[in-house]
Amino acid sequence: MQNLGYYNGKIGALDELTVPFNDRVHFFGDGVYEATFTRNHKVFALEEHIDRFYRSAAMVDIKIPHEKAELAALIRDLVAKVDTPEQQVYFQITRGTQPRNHTYPEDMVGNFWVVLKPMPIKDIGMEVKAITREDIRFHQCHIKTLNLLPAVMYSQEAARAGVYETILYRKPDRVTECSHSNVHIINQKGEFQTAPLDNLILPGIARAHLLTACRELGVPVNETPFTVDEMMNAKEVLISSSSAPGLRCVEIDGKPVGKQAPEIVEVLQKWVKDEIFAATEAD
Repeated sequence: MQNLGYYNGKIGALDELTVPFNDRVHFFGDGVYEATFTRNHKVFALEEHIDRFYRSAAMVDIKIPHEKAELAALIRDLVAKVDTPEQQVYFQITRGTQPRNHTYPEDMVGNFWVVLKPMPIKDIGMEVKAITREDIRFHQCHIKTLNLLPAVMYSQEAARAGVYETILYRKPDRVTECSHSNVHIINQKGEFQTAPLDNLILPGIARAHLLTACRELGVPVNETPFTVDEMMNAKEVLISSSSAPGLRCVEIDGKPVGKQAPEIVEVLQKWVKDEIFAATEAD
């Protein structure tokens, strides 16, 4: 198959599957999700994504109808059914199906979805541009919720500006994250500085792997907030997501940034790339 969808046990091509009208996702965006990728039909960091998936679901009181090991086995089995060795692996849980009502039965069990489609692995060495915008989203960004309208609008702004991402900041001047990525800097002390894990950012899987890379390579780590001005004057700016774990940002709001510590960027990118390739080697 070229692509594949799964909904509560039903499997088929994406344009063939249908979803019940009363799935609460349609009315409330009532659910959480995860996304990663495959290489050689092997899913990268699947257990880490599943752990975060369960944490997000628990924080919004959604019941997942699978044990973790069962869910991982199901996803791996579905991945094997798609022809392309490099795929996007997207899965989500919605609260369940019922006529529209803000409240829900306490014993409601969620609806589980999987979407698989071809997605070439991004070139980790490419350089990207960004814009900044005030972060006016809600204050529970650590939950990977399906309520992504702000992210959609920020992403569209980036596309209209011809750049890769929108970097967000909370007033008075704290950089948080991007519309669909985390953002980090190599500060003037040579530290890898990234926002702390609080309710204002998503605990990115790629962020965690970059922190591991820093510790393995002896790069100092600083998990404290930084400002827009500190970002604009940093030695380097890095943007990370599961599909692009460490892209170098070289322009923000039309102004050149970074490109002052290439040796740190190169070793971090190589470490992450090597880790991905080692974890997804063909049998």
